[in-house]
Amino acid sequence: MSNRAPEVVVIGGAVVDIPLVPVGPAVFEAGSTPLERIAMQVGGDAANESLTLARLGHAPALVSKVGADAAGDYLLRALREGGVDTDSVVREDGLDTGINVVLVRKDGERGFITNRNGSLRRLALADILPALDRPELSGARIACLASLFVSPALSLEDCAALFDRLKARGMLLCADTTRRKHGETLREAGDALSRLDYFFPNLEEAALLTGEDDPDATAAALVDCGVKHVALKLGGRGCLLRSARERILVPPFPGVRCVDTTGAGDTFAAGFIAALLEGRDFASCGRFANAAASLCVQSVGAGGSWTREEAEARFRAMH
Repeated sequence: MSNRAPEVVVIGGAVVDIPLVPVGPAVFEAGSTPLERIAMQVGGDAANESLTLARLGHAPALVSKVGADAAGDYLLRALREGGVDTDSVVREDGLDTGINVVLVRKDGERGFITNRNGSLRRLALADILPALDRPELSGARIACLASLFVSPALSLEDCAALFDRLKARGMLLCADTTRRKHGETLREAGDALSRLDYFFPNLEEAALLTGEDDPDATAAALVDCGVKHVALKLGGRGCLLRSARERILVPPFPGVRCVDTTGAGDTFAAGFIAALLEGRDFASCGRFANAAASLCVQSVGAGGSWTREEAEARFRAMH
């Protein structure tokens, strides 16, 4: 773990991922299917973002919840070894640490098998607020809720209250999201979203919230509801950056062979936040985020073995 005081607080899920690559329908017809490698990896939106921020040279603190079990021990050890401050991770007796089996197809797209009763869906405002009061976090400049809608214990009203608490401390506020769970639209989510300085949805997630399907109309609807800056992830088409004054289409890094999309969105968010910490402008933040995400998809799992130097080289090539 880094000895530096945390610069950024990342709030959200931390789970164990077990990626299976490649998996298709034939696996259910075979008695046994051998794969090249099956191993545990760090997963979960906030854990992925935290590890990527540490890889990029920054000092993240993770606010999350795991069980007091062997899977939780593995997660915390791996996160600390990766440079993440885990002192704000709550551990609960009798709670199973979330384990996701990640089924990755030959084209790199994936699906998850999750534990509906595991720690991923149990993070609540009552877990988060005490963690934020640690003196060590007083100097953090940015806070990121790694995903709206992941934990049913954290309602949109709770998110708005959390955002107000963070903004009152003078922190720049970011959030990513996953798909809505109960048909929420901007009518329900707009109050919480309006507090955000930066929002990192993908097009599908944002389209469900806004009712739009065109990227420009989707991003504009989010800005109109109060989000100050939208970085709309477009997958293989790059990203669209929108604010009240700017519209920037950032192309993808060319020639990337996608092996596994797991963690690509989390890596994008972490790359963007790292660039913000370094004082880069809106367009450069988007380019650096794209560069980092392009490295993530080239290997199995959310982590990979790419380096800060590789991300910078791709950023310069895109710029």
